[in-house]
Amino acid sequence: MEIIRKPRPTEPLRAAIFDFDGTLSLIREGWQQIMLPYFTDVLNETPGGESPAEIAHCVREFVDLQTGKQTIYQCIRLAEEVTRCGGVPLEPMAYKAEYHRRLSERIAGRIAGLKSGDDPEKHVVPGSYQVLDMLRNHGLTLYLASGTDEIYVREEAELLQLTQYFDGGVYGAQDDYKTFSKAMVIARIIDERNLNGPELVGFGDGYVEIENISKINGFAVGVASNESERCGIDEWKRSRLINAGADWIIPDFTGTPELETRLF
Repeated sequence: MEIIRKPRPTEPLRAAIFDFDGTLSLIREGWQQIMLPYFTDVLNETPGGESPAEIAHCVREFVDLQTGKQTIYQCIRLAEEVTRCGGVPLEPMAYKAEYHRRLSERIAGRIAGLKSGDDPEKHVVPGSYQVLDMLRNHGLTLYLASGTDEIYVREEAELLQLTQYFDGGVYGAQDDYKTFSKAMVIARIIDERNLNGPELVGFGDGYVEIENISKINGFAVGVASNESERCGIDEWKRSRLINAGADWIIPDFTGTPELETRLF
């Protein structure tokens, strides 16, 4: 555990919100290896005149900054970049559909394995069940909020045997993307539960959710998970999470006993 800002919560915690992909679930591990080359190929076909290296850097920057938001926002930005480079963009939903098609091919074996009885623990960030049990034992209401489409989040959370923990609800992206955001879920939690910001702890591996928690003065735990190796810190994530306002950085949840001591 790395203490970046606050050494511990300033008020007793009453609720917790978790991101899904990369924070708890590893089913979609490697999604960047699908999105980045796909978007880069699209922009390489425009007449903009930028070098392949410049385009690849541009794509990485806008994809990374919006990680944690609904996927459609990255696709909207892609369409904007196509226009900027002198091309004629497709509708953002078309880019999203093609991305999902490619990603589905990558993760199909994982989904099939889980449906056939694979151990779900192999497909979660280490210590996930232990930290969720710990927080529930302390009486916190747990919420799950993801930028992935809600239909997929619910299916994959069920396959990973995680749904039971989230008595506060499971939330994901909607077809009408303006009706959902993680910031909107956080605002609803605070309103419905009559919480002060510091009574909410948030866990996430993306810039957006950590920034959202930080803005309401909640306690933000950045999960800099190395998804491919399932151990250690992803240094790129760590840097982004610190910039977003993380109070702590952890690699995963294997340090749940230390988390419990410091949180409570």
